[in-house]
Amino acid sequence: MTKPTADTPADGTEQTAPSFRGDVSVELVRHSAADSDVLWAARVSTAGEQSLEELTKDPERSKGLINFLMRDRHGSPFEHNSMTFFVSAPIFVFREFHRHRVGWSYNEESGRYRQLQPVFYVPGTDRRLVQQGRPGKYEFVEGTPDQHELVSRTMEDSYRQAYEAYREMLAAGVAREVARAVLPVGLFSSMYATCNARSLMHFLGLRTQHENAKVPSFPQREIEMVGEQMEAHWAELMPLTHAAFNANGRVAP
Repeated sequence: MTKPTADTPADGTEQTAPSFRGDVSVELVRHSAADSDVLWAARVSTAGEQSLEELTKDPERSKGLINFLMRDRHGSPFEHNSMTFFVSAPIFVFREFHRHRVGWSYNEESGRYRQLQPVFYVPGTDRRLVQQGRPGKYEFVEGTPDQHELVSRTMEDSYRQAYEAYREMLAAGVAREVARAVLPVGLFSSMYATCNARSLMHFLGLRTQHENAKVPSFPQREIEMVGEQMEAHWAELMPLTHAAFNANGRVAP
C-alpha cells in the first residue's frame, strides 16, 4: 500500500494512478481563539464596558471562572471565537461530519467543477475490523492478518476499477457531475470547516472516546481521527478551556 504525502502530485499535474492512504489530515489555517475570549464575554454581564480589561490580563488568574461556566453549562461565552480547519478525509467521514450543523460552516471540494484525484482510503493494520455484540452494546476487535489482506486487496481492486470507469466517461465527454457517480465513498475529499469552541466541544463529545467522558460515545474510528487532530489544535489555543472541558466530563456547555 502506498501513501502519498499530499492529495495531488507535487508538480500540480492530474494524478491518474490510484494511491491509497490509511490516515486523515487536519490543518488549522486561521483562528481567533483564546481563553481570554471566554472571560470578556462572560464578564460583560456584571462589568459592562470594563470587561474589555480582560483583553490585557493573564487568563490564568481567572481559570476558576472558566471552570464555573463549563460546570454550570453557561455556554454562550464559549462562542466568541473562531477556528478554521482544512480537512482531508474520505467522503464517508464528511457525510457524518455534516450532520453537525449548529455552529459549523463548511465548504467542500466539488466533483462538479474539478476532476477528482484518485486518492482512496484503505484501513491501516491498526484499524480494528471486526464488530462484536448487539446494536447499542458492541465493540470492535482486531482483525486477522487474512482479514486485513482481504480488505486491502478488495478495496484497492474496487477503487482502481471505479476510477478507470470515471476516467473513461470523462474522456468520452461525459460531464464530471455525471461521471462522478461511479466513485465510492472511500475517495478522499477536502473541505474547510469553521467552528467555535462550544460547537467543537459538542462535536468532540459525540465523535471521540475519552476516559474523562461522563457520557459514552461510539464514533466510527475515521471521524474520531479527525476529531483528535482538531482537539490537539484547539488545546494549544485555549488550554484553560480545554482543561475545564475534560475536568467536567467532556460535556459541551
